[in-house]
Amino acid sequence: MPLTTQATPTTYWLEHAWLGTHVEPGVALDTADGRITAVRTGVDTPPPGATVLRGLTLPGLANAHSHAFHRALRGTVQVGSGTFWTWREIMYSVADRLTPDTYYALARAVYAEMALAGITCVGEFHYLHHAPGGTRYDDPNAMGEALVSAAEDAGIRITLLDTAYLSAGFGAPPDAHQLRFSDGTAERWAERADALKERAHARLGAAIHSVRAVPADQLGTVADWARERRAPLHVHLSEQTAENDACRAAHGCTPTRLLADHGALGRHTTAVHATHLTSEDIELLGDSRTGVCMCPTTERDLADGIGPAARVQGRGSPLSLGSDSHAVIDLLEEARAMELDERLRTRTRGHWTAAALLRAATADGHAALGWDDAGTLEAGALADLTTIALDSVRTAGPVPRLAAETAVFAASAADVRHTVVAGRQIVRDGAHTLVPDVPTALAESIAAVRG
Repeated sequence: MPLTTQATPTTYWLEHAWLGTHVEPGVALDTADGRITAVRTGVDTPPPGATVLRGLTLPGLANAHSHAFHRALRGTVQVGSGTFWTWREIMYSVADRLTPDTYYALARAVYAEMALAGITCVGEFHYLHHAPGGTRYDDPNAMGEALVSAAEDAGIRITLLDTAYLSAGFGAPPDAHQLRFSDGTAERWAERADALKERAHARLGAAIHSVRAVPADQLGTVADWARERRAPLHVHLSEQTAENDACRAAHGCTPTRLLADHGALGRHTTAVHATHLTSEDIELLGDSRTGVCMCPTTERDLADGIGPAARVQGRGSPLSLGSDSHAVIDLLEEARAMELDERLRTRTRGHWTAAALLRAATADGHAALGWDDAGTLEAGALADLTTIALDSVRTAGPVPRLAAETAVFAASAADVRHTVVAGRQIVRDGAHTLVPDVPTALAESIAAVRG
């Protein structure tokens, strides 16, 4: 059933609801045609016929940065030591084995795991376009279509961030692994991306993999494609100091300055990671209102470093959150990690309130993915929400008015009890309604691509 199809109008009674600034007890949420039609506070008992959601209900969470196939690496890449660059070689070995069919099965399971974690929308940073060796499938977008179908069948929304990945690094041709990522030129990338179509549950965006992977004279082609369509544009930015050093050697400037000089920054752009920035970089991002997506669980898993999230937000960049490599899939963990990492760096507490962290995980994350009509519990918004239990071993005890703080600083994905997308329950009492056995789906689809 398409996500815009809601069989009948439904009223949800929320035991506690986060309304953007505070927790409100006893809220009735009326939904129809996939949207919230009314929000009624002061409703102490469930109205007749209402679906009861006990716990703390939030807007659905937005996972603004995902590489679905990286989920197959969990566990393996945690063995031994190494760096981002040694991790990348293991990642390539999994990418080499994926086909449209196996990618669909893996992504469907991963997106179902996301739904169980309260995620209602994912930004898929998609660069695995062609067959190994660079041969095109009969449908040049077969891999992207597999992801779009997987999201629909897992019951969540997707922004397919179709990614230009043309070079092994500052003019070097793609290596053997990267041939399946490359369209050859940004113009040919744009021709292929033009054939993709939006659907009720799927919106389109563009991505520059990195300034390493798109030659400087072609950055503008990708940025213009997104600008003309008013689509989101995402880019991996300064994840590694080696990228910064190589960019200075090639162009005499930082990656941020290079993007700015080629028109790739702005309100519709999101820089992912932005870990190693200069003061000028922070000014360029903030003054252009370029968003920044932090992925703390991946950044610490790969030993990348702690990005200057507080400084870029203070300068004007909205923040969003992503699970990236899926070391874990838990947006609550990403939210608290951003605050706790900043505490470690500064040795002071309280850089973000729970409300500010929830905004990054909801409204600002959806905005970064082009879903400005999602991420809030208000009339007219998409009827996407998630409920966190307040009676688990992690969340029991605090008074309800502190439920948002409890959710951010103590709860985990395991505490998600319900997930609703377009007014339909996708997760009910901790069980996925469309993918009956998510662990088995994950195990089988990962085994199929691990060899």
